[in-house]
Amino acid sequence: MPAEYVLSHFDNTLGALLIGFAISATAFGMLSMQVFVYYRRFLQDKAAYKTLVALIWFISFVDQTFIGHAVYFYTITNYLNPIQLTTGKPQWTLILQTTLGAVVGAIVKTCFTLRVWRFSCRNRWLAGFLFLMVFAQLGTATTFAVKCFELPSFAHIIDLRSLGSVSLSIGVVTDMSIAVALCFYLQKIRSSCSTADSVINKLIIYAVNTGILTSTVSLSTLILFNIMPTNFVFMCMYFVLSELYGISFLATLNTRTIIRDRGTDLEGGRTASPSLNIFTGSMQPSVQKPIQLPMPTIHEEKLDVTRSRNSAPSLTPRYDLGW
Repeated sequence: MPAEYVLSHFDNTLGALLIGFAISATAFGMLSMQVFVYYRRFLQDKAAYKTLVALIWFISFVDQTFIGHAVYFYTITNYLNPIQLTTGKPQWTLILQTTLGAVVGAIVKTCFTLRVWRFSCRNRWLAGFLFLMVFAQLGTATTFAVKCFELPSFAHIIDLRSLGSVSLSIGVVTDMSIAVALCFYLQKIRSSCSTADSVINKLIIYAVNTGILTSTVSLSTLILFNIMPTNFVFMCMYFVLSELYGISFLATLNTRTIIRDRGTDLEGGRTASPSLNIFTGSMQPSVQKPIQLPMPTIHEEKLDVTRSRNSAPSLTPRYDLGW
């Protein structure tokens, strides 16, 4: 047993495990609600996105199940047996949970990286760097899980402090890089399209909030893992992290109609400016109808729309975000 390991109190071991399980269960409930809203609101969305949402929810469900099993193992199966926390091998569900959380994070970050790629006019170098960071974290997290299975006891997790710190650090840098890249290119687009300022401002706010939230939790997990690697406090934060990635992705999908500022929506059937649909990924092409008195005929309306499009082409770049 490592010399620096000291048997922790129940407050920062089992207590932290229970608190993390309760918070992650609440977050999973929020994720499930977001999934329900998505399938109810966007019935005609692309099959690929529907499958992706189902995949994220299923992995999160298995992740939450593994957390519950680990809590049951340490609090019920080994009731009044605290030695299991020191000399016993780490529970397999607790180890696999870290991998599942990394998988959910990688899926969500990949989707946001694709968004950066489209906003940046398909900048291969930037997208390549972000993809490299995403898969580097997934690889280090998987390696960390494999090494945990080889540990003789939970006390030896100190030996993996460097590997775990590298994985968490890559996650923090990736989250911040994606958020900064989105804000930079959205700001660049806003300078060339003044009519979509309100939409772009909302997109920037969403990007910043998402990046700050996941980066803060990742950074907190990193700090706690280095300060207190022999208890479950850092795991309490990590339990919530994977759920936050899923929530951020579903929130982005479900708020498309809100960001459009009451624009085209499958529910209401209202129309918005074509420039707004460029940034928010409208699922139906909208037509900008000029206000005319008296009410024109259908033939005249089509001619007016055609003339307006030919005479005043949109200055906004055509970004197909697919959201």
